[in-house]
Amino acid sequence: MNLFAPFRDPVLARGQLAVIARQVEDYPGTMTLMEVCGTHTMAIAQHGIRALLPAKIRLISGPGCPVCVTPVTYVDHAVALARRPDTIIATFGDMLRVPGSSSSLQREQAAGATVRVVYSPLDAVALAGNHPGQTVVFLGVGFETTAPTIAGAIITARRQGLHNFLVLCAHKTIPMPMAVLASDPALQVDGYLCPAHVSAIIGANAYRSLAERKHVPCVITGFEPLDILQGVLMLARQLVAGEARVETQYRRVVKPEGNRKAQALLAEVFEPGTAQWRGLGEIPGSGLRLRPEYADFDARQLPVAIEAPREAAGCRCGEILKGQVLPRDCPLFGSTCTPEDPVGACMVSSEGTCAAEYKYGP
Repeated sequence: MNLFAPFRDPVLARGQLAVIARQVEDYPGTMTLMEVCGTHTMAIAQHGIRALLPAKIRLISGPGCPVCVTPVTYVDHAVALARRPDTIIATFGDMLRVPGSSSSLQREQAAGATVRVVYSPLDAVALAGNHPGQTVVFLGVGFETTAPTIAGAIITARRQGLHNFLVLCAHKTIPMPMAVLASDPALQVDGYLCPAHVSAIIGANAYRSLAERKHVPCVITGFEPLDILQGVLMLARQLVAGEARVETQYRRVVKPEGNRKAQALLAEVFEPGTAQWRGLGEIPGSGLRLRPEYADFDARQLPVAIEAPREAAGCRCGEILKGQVLPRDCPLFGSTCTPEDPVGACMVSSEGTCAAEYKYGP
């Protein structure tokens, strides 16, 4: 039995598109809708949704890929740690090829550094237990979806007395940058397709302030074509009616209050802090840093020399993450910058906007 079939029914999709077209036919101007989830980015590109929508709906991608929004300074820090003796870098695979100022973890691995790809933060904890004479640094990159698992790994390491397990934190939270982009007059975001995975953790209520203060409709939607089309329709109905509230299309997973257990883990280990976002700069309160009582697990305590950051010349990844330009507006796209030899982070990650356009675009 194909569980995805009901959410990919072409007849239902055509019907949904017809309803959307009728909904917006008398709307003055264009609706600019932004999705801020890498999985949505890939699904929209894979199923050609952007091209199927009426001309009055402009669908753009925002900073929904955690690897993409990680700044070059963080990559440089990870590279510097990889060069330390008796150090093991543990990371999810999509960070390996992200370019820093002059190197990447993949290049350091080829030069002799010990870099291990893990599938869970607990794998990194196990590495620390199996290599007591070495320091294991886990690269904590991700949004609210993955941060609870890393919090759990830190708690586990403490219980096991593993003082050689450290985390280089670059965790970020989604609502604050959404508010920043909603305030950008040059961008004019009219509505948000909110990230489903993140919302399963933080809950639908986390977007109420954004909808009310910025008067921007928010709809949490799933990842299948009919999910996304229904989310677009729900946003269109709000905009036509002049409303701005939070709605949940993805009710089979997302609850108003979110996942309380995951939230408790986050609150125990992390606290809010300023975070640096590629393309958006510093955003106060948009990051998660280790609480003082967990400071002994912070990899930033290790002394390393980090080179002055340099962005790749010509790369427009920062503008792409803000929805200001499309991947094909970048002069490097598809020529100098490809998935096999990426220049920018948006081409590296499987959730990146440039990677999606390269794989599924015309």
